[in-house]
Amino acid sequence: MKLRSIATSVVLSMATTLALAGGDHTGGHAHGDHGENSAIGMPGKAAKVTRTVEVDMTDNMRFSPSSLNVKQGETIRFKIRNSGQVKHEFVLGTEKDLKEHYQVMLKNPEMEHDDPNMITLAAGKSGEVIWQFTKAGKVDFACLQPGHYDAGMKGAVTVDKAAGAAAAKAAKAGTGGQDGHSDHKH
Repeated sequence: MKLRSIATSVVLSMATTLALAGGDHTGGHAHGDHGENSAIGMPGKAAKVTRTVEVDMTDNMRFSPSSLNVKQGETIRFKIRNSGQVKHEFVLGTEKDLKEHYQVMLKNPEMEHDDPNMITLAAGKSGEVIWQFTKAGKVDFACLQPGHYDAGMKGAVTVDKAAGAAAAKAAKAGTGGQDGHSDHKH
């Protein structure tokens, strides 16, 4: 009976903690624009996936692979597996955004995520992120669980400039104007 009471207390405590820490990340920081004009691209559509990349997250605080090359306009399905024993996450962003988000995570380690550019996975779990890389350049990724980023759990996607028809397709996706505003009025 005593064990049952302790177990109930633990479950209620965890549920309260999750309820208080959960939500939509409105805890004082912005995620930026993940639409057509985002510096890192935009959420991809499953029907438009051009390639699947398997990513493994481990307790030695590494991603495998930790670097990847894609073409501008390409939509990637990241199949992500946490083969470790602790919670890890995969977050796409600019280096600046990732560092800012990491500082928030240090203060709120139980923060829950529900954004298309990231996934948090418990030990042994798998999931996916589908992302379209609309702009040439570098897109970083990292695990922002406390201590993991500092331990080197990060990587980068190099987005090579598209040529010809692929460039036109990327431009149609909202990346054609220099300021990213060529497809709408203010």
